[in-house]
Amino acid sequence: MANRWGYPDLGFGIGLRSVHFEHILQNHPAIDWFEVLSENYLDTGGRPLHVLDQVAERYPLVMHGVSLSVGSTDPVNFDYLGKLKALGLRIKAHWISDHLCWTGVSGLNTHDLLPMPYTDQALRHTIERVKIIQDFLERPIALENASTYLEFAASTWKESDFLATLAEEAGCGILLDVNNVYVSSFNHGFDPKAYIDGIPRDRVVQMHLAGHTNKGTHILDTHSDYVIDTVWELYRYAHRRLGGVATLLEWDANIPEFDTVHSEALKARKFREQEDSRTPEQSEVTAYGD
Repeated sequence: MANRWGYPDLGFGIGLRSVHFEHILQNHPAIDWFEVLSENYLDTGGRPLHVLDQVAERYPLVMHGVSLSVGSTDPVNFDYLGKLKALGLRIKAHWISDHLCWTGVSGLNTHDLLPMPYTDQALRHTIERVKIIQDFLERPIALENASTYLEFAASTWKESDFLATLAEEAGCGILLDVNNVYVSSFNHGFDPKAYIDGIPRDRVVQMHLAGHTNKGTHILDTHSDYVIDTVWELYRYAHRRLGGVATLLEWDANIPEFDTVHSEALKARKFREQEDSRTPEQSEVTAYGD
């Protein structure tokens, strides 16, 4: 089932990272698309923007940010939004995404994705902020479920229900991070399948996959290793529930050579092809955790 905006299934991509610039410019690898970390290109010129322009000529791009702070009580930062909008137009970004979180207070950026209380008040507040942001950008955004390490006692909503309701009432999309679903389910003890079941199909425009660091008592979302088998199986389950969605492999620490990251991203194609080849009878059998 396609998303309601007709955003394309771009295939299988990776994040555009500076350590791979030379490889990409010299070899023009056969990759479907790149995700751009928005903040890396908003207040800079010179080589980073020059490289981005060249990549944009050859590949589809989407933008992914970490500073939109949709859950913050600070005023909406229209200076930031103006730069975000201009960059999106410059590189013809297919969509712009960020996280369901807040990142600072009193004008200070913590450079972290801070968890939100899932309450009626927070929902109403975030809906209005997302509407303002989208009106300014003149396009719908997609919000990602962030990994979290604590929960608020005041929360009255499950995160998946909060995100689904926010997307419906604010008119925005969802970037479903399958690894983050697993990380948070481990940290907080909920069923990751049930989380995915609560996500509306027509709102999902992209998925993320990544590696993480298991500390035994908790998991850190480090993007520093290969995707584990359990997350791949959860991705299979998500594809069965949500259909073909642009999928990105995140690898942001201890980054290996380009071909290693690209090969890891292409594993997603195998899981999607396996699911797409299932008979109707096989499709009735659940895939994860049973």
